[in-house]
Amino acid sequence: MGSDKKRVLAIDDDASICEFYNEALRLSGYDVECAPSAAKAREALAKRRPDIILMDIMMPEQDGISFTRELRADAKTSSIPIIVISGLADAGTLNDALLFGAVDYMVKPIDLEALKAKIERTFAALERRKKSP
Repeated sequence: MGSDKKRVLAIDDDASICEFYNEALRLSGYDVECAPSAAKAREALAKRRPDIILMDIMMPEQDGISFTRELRADAKTSSIPIIVISGLADAGTLNDALLFGAVDYMVKPIDLEALKAKIERTFAALERRKKSP
């Protein structure tokens, strides 16, 4: 029955945050994979499709907003919900994230209960969308 776990792909260049996701979200029953960059996330996406993506904004090479835009433009990844997570609380950045296709956002430091609630809300919305004609 292990395959019914929801898959989370967390993209964050901070190893301690990846560790936090791995431990906290696994305990909550999620299958977690962490990628430290957009390039590594692409590799992970090529192997397995996650049910949701947690996207850091500030990353080396490619930032989370442009990567969100890229994922939205690709038919294979366009429907995967993305929650943007940022150390930046400025409205412009968060607005851009939502504009380019994120379903929700969260400001660091991450509150685990709030994050779990956002993930559950996102999955509930997807279920409703599937059921509606």
